[in-house]
Amino acid sequence: MTDLLTLGETMAAFRTTGPLRLGGTAGISVAGSESTVAIGLARLGHRAAWVGVTGADEPGELVRRTLRAEGVDLTWSRVDPTAPTGLILFESRVADINRVTYHRTGSAGSRLRSADVTPAFDPSRPPPRLLHITGITCALGAEPYQAVVAAVRLARTAGSTVCLDVNHRHRLWSVAEAGAALRPLLPSVDLVVASDDELAVLTDAADPVADLLAAGVTEVVVKHGADGATSHSADGTVHRPARTVPVVDTVGAGDAFVAGLLSAWLDGADAPARLDRAVTTGAFAVATRGDWEGLPDRAELTLLDHGPGGTVR
Repeated sequence: MTDLLTLGETMAAFRTTGPLRLGGTAGISVAGSESTVAIGLARLGHRAAWVGVTGADEPGELVRRTLRAEGVDLTWSRVDPTAPTGLILFESRVADINRVTYHRTGSAGSRLRSADVTPAFDPSRPPPRLLHITGITCALGAEPYQAVVAAVRLARTAGSTVCLDVNHRHRLWSVAEAGAALRPLLPSVDLVVASDDELAVLTDAADPVADLLAAGVTEVVVKHGADGATSHSADGTVHRPARTVPVVDTVGAGDAFVAGLLSAWLDGADAPARLDRAVTTGAFAVATRGDWEGLPDRAELTLLDHGPGGTVR
């Protein structure tokens, strides 16, 4: 059985040490919200699968090789020989502020379609326990959006739990456009993850959390950045502060948070324990460079319990 199924675009990622226009060196890796979550879960010992499309090019080979090396199942992913793998550029511009530029228009990842997700819900095999979707995939175009719609429908029919991370990207679409796409999915969503400002994408209510719970969402987890996170459900409200770590790179922190949250859910943990693991994996992300490179394995989850500058012997 697959523990987690997710779908989206993963791109080749270039990280420069200064402004791109000045030239210089760049590190090359991969980046994608959904695949970061899949990697995070795989490192914690879960069976994670990613559905996506890459080009028949070297960046695509980098994406696929990286995900395979991290233990992510690519059974339902494919290569499109007629479109390039998308690119993302990270510039370290001022202090710890990064500037991000996308080159993903017409990319292979934007050609994700409904037929790509159907085999993952083959009735001859157990369905995935969790389906994780994000607003990013929905923003890539009509076909990727329909792929998400199909995945949610199939997951609901199969009895899988559905997690929606709003993950709003202003460069991809407006709040109104995101709301028009995501709100119709809510009746089939069990778990919503959003930052404080992203709740407005899902509802216009004065009390957005109460409105989402009344609409049938089982749990709403709100990320407060450096102030931690809060879980809201019929069982009550639980808050956990963020872990205190040196901040190196905030890119990927939200996805790392989700990976910890869903890992603990798969382990059957209660809401406080789920948030504890979520803020811990989020802290690993901000204390290291890269979207996913610093994510912990299960044995490393307690590393942050040691004092700053400590040595584990």
